[in-house]
Amino acid sequence: MSEEQQVSMPPKYDPQATEAKWYPYWVNGKFFEASGDPNKEPYTIVIPPPNVTGKLHLGHAWDTTLQDILVRVKRMQGYDALWLPGMDHAGIATQAKVEGKLKEQGTSRYDLGREKFLEKSWEWKEEYAEFIREQWAKMGLSLDYSRERFTLDEGLSDAVREVFVRLYEEGLIYRGEYIINWDPETKTALSDIEVIYKDVQGGFYHMKYPLADGSGHIEVATTRPETMLGDTAVAVHPDDERYKHLVGQKVTLPIIGREFEIVADDYVDMEFGSGAVKITPAHDPNDFEIGNRHDLERVLVMDEGGKMNENAGKYQGMDRFECRKQIVKDLQEEGVLFKIEEHPHSVGHSERSGAVVEPYLSTQWFVKMGPLAEQAIELQKGDGKVNFVPDRFEKTYMHWIENIRDWCISRQLWWGHRIPAWFHKQTGEIYVGRTAPEDIDNWEQDEDVLDTWFSSALWPFSTMGWPNEEADDFKRYYSTDALVTGYDIIYFWVARMIFQGQHFTGKRPFKDVLIHGLVRDGEGRKMSKSLGNGVDPMDVIDKYGADALRFFLSTGSSPGNDLRFYWEKVEANWNFGNKIWNASRFALMNMDGLKVEEIDVTGKKSIADEWILTRLQDTIEHVTKFIDVYEFGEVGRSLYNFIWDDFCDWYIEMAKLPLNGEDAEAKHTTRSILAYVLDETMRLLHPFMPFITEEVWQHLPHKGESITVASWPVKKQELTNDQSVKDMQLLQEIIRSVRNTRSELNVPMSKQITLYVKANSVEVLNQLERGRAYLEKFCNPSELTVGTDFEAPEKSMSQVLSGVELYMPLAGLLDLDAEVKRLEGELKRLDGEVTRVQKKLSNEGFVKKAPEKVIAEERAKEKDYLEQQEKVKARIKELKQ
Repeated sequence: MSEEQQVSMPPKYDPQATEAKWYPYWVNGKFFEASGDPNKEPYTIVIPPPNVTGKLHLGHAWDTTLQDILVRVKRMQGYDALWLPGMDHAGIATQAKVEGKLKEQGTSRYDLGREKFLEKSWEWKEEYAEFIREQWAKMGLSLDYSRERFTLDEGLSDAVREVFVRLYEEGLIYRGEYIINWDPETKTALSDIEVIYKDVQGGFYHMKYPLADGSGHIEVATTRPETMLGDTAVAVHPDDERYKHLVGQKVTLPIIGREFEIVADDYVDMEFGSGAVKITPAHDPNDFEIGNRHDLERVLVMDEGGKMNENAGKYQGMDRFECRKQIVKDLQEEGVLFKIEEHPHSVGHSERSGAVVEPYLSTQWFVKMGPLAEQAIELQKGDGKVNFVPDRFEKTYMHWIENIRDWCISRQLWWGHRIPAWFHKQTGEIYVGRTAPEDIDNWEQDEDVLDTWFSSALWPFSTMGWPNEEADDFKRYYSTDALVTGYDIIYFWVARMIFQGQHFTGKRPFKDVLIHGLVRDGEGRKMSKSLGNGVDPMDVIDKYGADALRFFLSTGSSPGNDLRFYWEKVEANWNFGNKIWNASRFALMNMDGLKVEEIDVTGKKSIADEWILTRLQDTIEHVTKFIDVYEFGEVGRSLYNFIWDDFCDWYIEMAKLPLNGEDAEAKHTTRSILAYVLDETMRLLHPFMPFITEEVWQHLPHKGESITVASWPVKKQELTNDQSVKDMQLLQEIIRSVRNTRSELNVPMSKQITLYVKANSVEVLNQLERGRAYLEKFCNPSELTVGTDFEAPEKSMSQVLSGVELYMPLAGLLDLDAEVKRLEGELKRLDGEVTRVQKKLSNEGFVKKAPEKVIAEERAKEKDYLEQQEKVKARIKELKQ
């Protein structure tokens, strides 16, 4: 390497400048593209497609960093690694964003019409897809852009239609009138898992429904009095003696005046409330089932926007919550409502809009989940099951899949996959097909679109060319190896991918599911706009660089757990980058034109040489082992300790001895080891910190175009020397002990001292003699005595370590009289502090009135002062002997 190349590494680490140049180099060099090489084993990950609703957040950054680490490692290990990128159309969320933008412009989707609105939605998608790609680039993600997909692109739309039609033909998709979760704000159905339940303080309204014959009344209660307008029965338990004589009789619905029967049904809990319940089949899922059993009328009293409809009588046109207030007032005036209890209860809210969800009678499309769930449950019983990491999340998944309900898949939106069903204009016949009916003029396509998760569930195989099972990518790269995602979408996405993948391909969609948690703020709170505690990953990168953010995200927690974000920790990783940069520059400036073919680590080596090579082999083994089990925190600790402590703080300092010496062979060996260890270390660190490692690696003597495709390090037993580790541990312990003593006594490293090192065996003595040069260099003794049999010098600082005793005569370290005088002054100060705090704690008034925390602090001070006092007394005694 020429002097010019060595110096071209700037003196100061600038992550932004370093990172800006390498991503275009990688993409243009096609280093990220899967080759399809039949001689290589494939390894596949599909990215969880981010929604085109906005820019990526810290959760995305964490998720994609973990995937990138896995893919980069496998690529370096010689696999044909495919990391397939893409984005999700995110039906409700994107449509809401586009509609919001139109509203600002004074128009709406209805003004535009479906076609024009979809044009606007595609414009939005293109704009935000470009933002996302820019963010992927800043993160350094090694994505195969040649295979990028979108859930509404032509190929994926083919897959969606194929799945819908096949499920319909198999009797697993049906259309029916059911109580569904309805979002009155976005005016669309929601699946069960798109509903978030929150505890709300509400009321329990007790009413008297009069018997139609005037003979009395029956008591019922509700949390939603506005729905009483849709009541069509009152139900009691068939065994309830209080009401047996009333079954079959009629009651009159207050306000409306409609008459209906009292029915007997096992569903009713005799012990709860009055033991009689009002039945509203069009507005409650349990009432819907009771209504089916008793052939009750279904009276819908609200419209799609949450306003009362024509069946609500005088309340027509009122918002449902306004209606509640008015109807409560009217019922009280009529004498029907006799008690309102405060009643905290769990209320469903739309995950997307935040609106209170309305149980609502509607005709929708559903997937019959029983048979699909059975296949998924059976899969988990065999060797070819999906492995959850950590495995506790398998229980979470299994609990849901074993208790699954039919999935409402239709959404009253325009942005999404249009349902491939047509209704005959004259006969009402339904046609479901991959293509439209031939006599299209007589048919009308269903206006609704499919739930976003319907297409996302097909992502692992629809992106590979399925339903063409002969597609090259599908045959080679499916099923995938790992899925990385958060625990918050196990139900939404992971479960659905498993049952769709199993049903349509006969294979699990992925071998492993690595589950991570949520990124929280430093106080453990979820990041949100309302709290104002969100952090934009791009702001972090602009300040500290992507490498620092990636290392923090990937090593800051264990699998399955949440991660707390701290700016200080990201800054610490930026400092780590600085450390790597400075150590690399030192090594490179001492290479002296070393060429790759001249590197030789097999010759005569020092203890430090043998030790650093051994520690490198251990680190390679440790890092590889823990990457394989997704323990990235362990990997991070191992790399950090090796690079910062072993390589930078110890080996580089020890390497200066031969580099500044006259032994040409030792110089060459040291240069070779510096180059070799730095090369291997950059490869190990590369998946975590891709930019700085590429920059350093490109300055090293090497063969190859990029570290991204350099081979992954493999442990070499021949470079392991266990004795060197024992020797080095002993030397490090002695050097640290001497440095600590100097620090305690304020004796600078530049001042020489007298040092005696007594070994407790001939074996340890030999270790000391082998490392004598390092003791002389790093302890800076004017006189170094090493032996097994000598008298300990008087008035010495002594340390007992494993296998050795150290003695440092105090006379050589400091002025004894001055030090005694200083310590006596310190003792006087500590005596005063002890007296003050003990006087405070003996004051009964203080102890009774002061908060426990303050008292505990004072007791801690007392303990600390007493300990310091004893140490200073002991030191004075030792010096005066």
